[in-house]
Amino acid sequence: MQDYQTFLQQKSHLVGSFGFKSIWLPDSMFDHQKYTADWTIRKGRGANFVDTGLGKTIIQLVVAHNIVRKTSKRVLILTPLAVAFQFVSEAQKFGIEGVEYSKDGRYKGEIIIANYERLHYFASQDFEAVILDESSILKNFEGATKNLITSFVKQVKYRILSTATPAPNDYTELGTSSEALGYLGYMDMLTRFFKNNEDTISPANIGTEWILKNHARENFWKWVSSWSLSVRKPSDLGFSDENFQLPELIINDHVVKNKQPLAVGGQMQLFAMEAKNFQQLRAESRATLEHRCEKAVELARSHDTSVYWTNLNDEADLIESLDSSARQIKGTMSIDQKEELLVSFSRGELKKLITKPSITAFGLNWQHCAHTTYFPTHSYEQWYQAVRRFWRFGQTRDVVADRICSDGQTRVLLSLSAKATKAAEMTAQLNRFLHQDYTISATPFSKPVQLPSFLCA
Repeated sequence: MQDYQTFLQQKSHLVGSFGFKSIWLPDSMFDHQKYTADWTIRKGRGANFVDTGLGKTIIQLVVAHNIVRKTSKRVLILTPLAVAFQFVSEAQKFGIEGVEYSKDGRYKGEIIIANYERLHYFASQDFEAVILDESSILKNFEGATKNLITSFVKQVKYRILSTATPAPNDYTELGTSSEALGYLGYMDMLTRFFKNNEDTISPANIGTEWILKNHARENFWKWVSSWSLSVRKPSDLGFSDENFQLPELIINDHVVKNKQPLAVGGQMQLFAMEAKNFQQLRAESRATLEHRCEKAVELARSHDTSVYWTNLNDEADLIESLDSSARQIKGTMSIDQKEELLVSFSRGELKKLITKPSITAFGLNWQHCAHTTYFPTHSYEQWYQAVRRFWRFGQTRDVVADRICSDGQTRVLLSLSAKATKAAEMTAQLNRFLHQDYTISATPFSKPVQLPSFLCA
């Protein structure tokens, strides 16, 4: 019985009233950073949908410092791999003390930085707040890790989510954020605002099971704006963009010809056909693997520093054999081994890196690099996060992104373009309803429960 009670506690949210007036905002912060930090502190539980390079790191550290000063209790900040050292460096820059990176659950500081993969070393009751850096990364974890994170968060008073891509592929992903913060549950959100998608042809709707109800669109965005703050540039909040101008992003699409036409329905095709489902896309990737990898190495050869983004192990292995200056991050490596390679590349010691978007596309600042090769998939989030490692505020050079696909994968490029438009629409809607309240009230159930007659006998 005790085990079941524990299970129920893990499923429930710690409830109450949250947020307080900010105690300290550094003068050296930009105006939009001060505004976002102050909003977050007053909210107590909220999401910062702030774009890359706008200062999410210092915003999170200032929020954590305020909570420590208010409560005299600890704050845990969870980050992707190799991002923790950036938090420690930023804390030193702004004079925020008590920030410590823990790899094993042992610590003495007040603001503890840890990787998501090491959360099992920590206990929720030891922290007054938890901040999830690059929170959209949650869906990349396997079930056990994801469940551990969500159950941990539910037991902590102050909860902050921070990401540049809150719902990159599907608006329903916002339900994960809402549920983690203790607002509307994922299934409740679907019932209230969404309907089943019957249009699976439009590029923007590929792989999308749910779409917004027409009559609920405005209320949906009002509701999301009630617990989140979206910032793509300082002017979204009424401040100057003067110090936040991006260099040019040069996207080159290279189409490799597939010399082995796909077999559709068991029949070999006379001409190369466009891949339309997962099985065909996978077959297309395998059939053109060698030519795509050779093209990637050819394009990277003229750049001193570059990142190869791959999807398959065989792609990464072949590129590593073709480019002797490149090192590969493998899924089989230990966390420490992966981190060592990522830090080495971030410091400029390693010139060429081979990795997957699912492993290292989040949170890392690679403005020292201005070239990348990319094998596109239908995931807009992976594409956006991968290219924004380089193309971000603070980059001084134009960034070249070489996307390489086969002639049977061009539908993927259309999908990415449509999803980019969809992401821009989301930002516009969230900014439109900035500061507007939208309350969902629970309807009390007051009717007496009437048992069926056969149970009353």
